[in-house]
Amino acid sequence: MNFLFIYISAIWTFWFVRQEKIALFYIYLWQLKEYHWGRFIDHFRTEKGKRLIFHPLKITKILVFFSYWPLARFGIASVWLALIFTIYAVEFFIALRDWNNKTLKKPVFTLKTWFFTSIISFIFLAILIYTFILEIALTGFIIGIPLTPILALLLIDILSPIIVSVIILLFQPLAVIYRLIAIIRAKRKRLKFKDLIVIGITGSYGKTSTKEFLKTILEQKFRVLVTEEHQNSEIAIARCILNDLKPEHQVFICEMGAYDKGKIRQVANVVQPQIGVITGVNEQHLALFGSMENLMSAEGGRELAESLPQNGVIILNGNNETIRNTKYKIRNTKYCSTNEKIDIWAKNITVEKEWLYFSVCDKAGDSADFKINLVGKHNIENILLAAAVAKELGMFLSEITVACKKIKPGQGAIKLLKREGSADIIDSSYSANPDGVTTSLEHLKLWFGEKVVIMPCLIELGKASGKIHFEIGKKIGKTCNLAIIVTKDKFKEIKEGAIASNMKPENILFLENPKQIFEKVKKFYLPDSVILLEGKLPKALLKFILK
Repeated sequence: MNFLFIYISAIWTFWFVRQEKIALFYIYLWQLKEYHWGRFIDHFRTEKGKRLIFHPLKITKILVFFSYWPLARFGIASVWLALIFTIYAVEFFIALRDWNNKTLKKPVFTLKTWFFTSIISFIFLAILIYTFILEIALTGFIIGIPLTPILALLLIDILSPIIVSVIILLFQPLAVIYRLIAIIRAKRKRLKFKDLIVIGITGSYGKTSTKEFLKTILEQKFRVLVTEEHQNSEIAIARCILNDLKPEHQVFICEMGAYDKGKIRQVANVVQPQIGVITGVNEQHLALFGSMENLMSAEGGRELAESLPQNGVIILNGNNETIRNTKYKIRNTKYCSTNEKIDIWAKNITVEKEWLYFSVCDKAGDSADFKINLVGKHNIENILLAAAVAKELGMFLSEITVACKKIKPGQGAIKLLKREGSADIIDSSYSANPDGVTTSLEHLKLWFGEKVVIMPCLIELGKASGKIHFEIGKKIGKTCNLAIIVTKDKFKEIKEGAIASNMKPENILFLENPKQIFEKVKKFYLPDSVILLEGKLPKALLKFILK
């Protein structure tokens, strides 16, 4: 009977460790998707998301769950118990391995995620203790092995993603109340700073780079506060104001992100911007907004433009076709471009592997030559936007070009890692959007050797996804010698596009295993060759490629 006690105790221990792992993963996933229901659900439309639902082990557990009654009827419930023990023992040791290898998916621990982790752990522990006591009471360690409590644990295991998500959603009203209080407090504090100049930056892409460039330029003349990396939601911006805004600050540069119509207007209502910047617009989050009209309202900058005062100014990326074709309801609208003589433009552009050379001119006749240590022609658009804002604040182009010399490669979205006697690596793994992918691929043409791209399929593109991935494939086919796609969602469309550009089918591959990918790529580690890491790639893969 002691053996039975140890056997059942082991199952309970294995189960609890497994539940902690799954709880950490789903808290991580909710945090990754910024607790946005649409982004969370959209994850399960991807190939990886579908695997979570239709994982072989989950299907096995469902089959084992329903096999209990037939096995119990034939008096061989001990076989069922052995299956349960085996399943949870395997999951227990996998969890220990992941923890030891530091590959366990877990959230960044904040007050909010600690709260969720504690609450969910307490609930699972309470269930564990209750069912364990019930099991002992039923068996008395005398009368066989009634397995109803273990059956309940198995059902909770199967439903645990739903249980964790429901718990998180149940506490969301508290988060909403906290957010509203923080936003109200932040707005009151902001209104006390009558002379503060606030610059709001939004768009589908390029927001962070433009913010960083502008910060470097304005710091030569002003005391500047900027929102930190990934600090672009209304609650994050409110915290920035409450915690970091001081009387000595003259300029506040605020990056504004949104996944819903109306969110940019809410942020603008708090920070009260006088200058708005729209960096670029594409279909990157179309699936979340539901329509291009909704996207244009938020990321497209209409809400920001309409929130500016009568004497405010909106500065637009004139290279972006969607922006050029959009009318913004504000009198003072200025465009930046690399090919048109509008409000401020660049000419005489020379792009090298890690340097940009160009001249900037404006309608007032001011001009200056720029030399900047950045990768990728698209950064010129972001520099122009930053320069236009600085001009609005009274800086001359000669001052701006001197300030731009202090811009570091790490402030751009793309970094070039030069490797003596081997292939160079372009690290564009910060994020991915259709325009960014195309620009990165175009940059590869500066190398004369072999060209390799490793990237996932893009997400949250909605109905435009198939067409966009086909076009990306065409660009890959024209540029690269080898392409490895690490997610399956739109691999078919990418491959069809690449083949349409005469790329050999065997040179565009779908691979997920980091070791296999490295084995394919390592033969391309040659002088004057280049490897592009595009989009969010697994850390295990980056370790192989970057070592």
